[in-house]
Amino acid sequence: MNQTAEKKPEIPDELEIGDALALAVRMHRHGDLDDAETLYRRILEVAPSHPDAMHFLGVLLHHRGQSDQAIDLIRRSIELDPDQPDRYNNLGNVLVECRRLAEATEAYQQAIALRPDHADAWNNLGALYRAQGRFDEAGTAYQKAIELDPGHVDAYNNFGNLLSSRGLVREAVAYYCKAITLVPNHPQSRRLLGIAYYTLGQIEAAAEVFRDWLQAEPDNPIARHLFAACSQQNVPERASDAYIETTFDDFAASFDAKLEHLGYRAPQVIAEALARSCGTPEKQFIGLDAGCGTGLCGPLITPWVHRLTGVDLSARMLAAAQHRGVYDELVKGELTACLDTHPDAFDLVVSADTLVYFGDLQHVVDVAYRALRPDGWLVFTVEEATGDVTDNGYRINPHGRYAHSRAYLHQTLTAGGFAPLSIEPVILRLEGGSPVSGLVVTARRSASGGRRCPE
Repeated sequence: MNQTAEKKPEIPDELEIGDALALAVRMHRHGDLDDAETLYRRILEVAPSHPDAMHFLGVLLHHRGQSDQAIDLIRRSIELDPDQPDRYNNLGNVLVECRRLAEATEAYQQAIALRPDHADAWNNLGALYRAQGRFDEAGTAYQKAIELDPGHVDAYNNFGNLLSSRGLVREAVAYYCKAITLVPNHPQSRRLLGIAYYTLGQIEAAAEVFRDWLQAEPDNPIARHLFAACSQQNVPERASDAYIETTFDDFAASFDAKLEHLGYRAPQVIAEALARSCGTPEKQFIGLDAGCGTGLCGPLITPWVHRLTGVDLSARMLAAAQHRGVYDELVKGELTACLDTHPDAFDLVVSADTLVYFGDLQHVVDVAYRALRPDGWLVFTVEEATGDVTDNGYRINPHGRYAHSRAYLHQTLTAGGFAPLSIEPVILRLEGGSPVSGLVVTARRSASGGRRCPE
């Protein structure tokens, strides 16, 4: 073993500690988390009460999914040096992602008390108030952030989102446009402006926004997918892995709070379907939550499972699911690949609002059949396609999700060896103030036979 390579670097005095900290922060910002963590810890070995190293190590550990340790470290750094508003702001950010909203509110308020012109803290407080349903206070906080920093793009976008959620979509457009004028290539602003246009029924205007975005960023998976959805050009058979991962990594921190205010019911709908079909819960199944997200389904289906695996493409969603403490295993990966590599592994596969990112469901059905044991259950939700659909029996909508007809679902599941079938209408959530019509599907893998051979 090379003893020289094992030796820890020496940091003999405060000046060198300062240089080391600057280097560690630079590594952290560039995504070199392993090296940054090593250097933060080296500094703390030499100076165990160094508040900056402690604070930044806490932020880094949160990024790695170790949020409880992160909160402890940031709180300790505040105890050592209580007059730094950015520490309270970062503490609030971590607490929000851990769903500890009351503590987060206190942290942001403390940051503002120390520095009343802290625009980021005002913006973050506004987002928190919105998540708590305190809409007037949220609007006031966003306006304060904009007043303090007229170039605060996130505050304009967030205020636009608040207005849109209150049905004031035309008013929201003005804030999204302002954000784009501040930073013309800001992806979030382009996405939100496009969403506002298609919510107003101006599909061509939305397509134009996404076309301009795609021209500016030809490799951006969100721009590509949403342009296809609004223009109906080069529509993929399913959303790409890159689109799913990017979208939900960005959405993870606020996912549960936003869905709560949309009256999101898909996990509850799944649990109700299980109760109707599978009888008394006796922890009788080995289950897979396919596209588990932040784990909203997990606590609702645990009465039926004695072992539960979750799979999702978004690492940040999985980190949130880990906090629920109900999954025996969490896997980062694409759900059909996971199913395909686990033959005869599960008695139950559930998927809440994940198959809306697939057009053609036949491959999903085929791999689910193989992953389930004889008489195993497949329960999932999709959005319902009513009115005109393609000959395929499904379509992509301007928001980028696919909708499926009942006839298509029945045909696909039957061809894949599932019977009997239950396809029931449900309301999945609200969107733009209107209910989103969906279907909850319950299917059982045939014990033997009855399955077509996949091509």
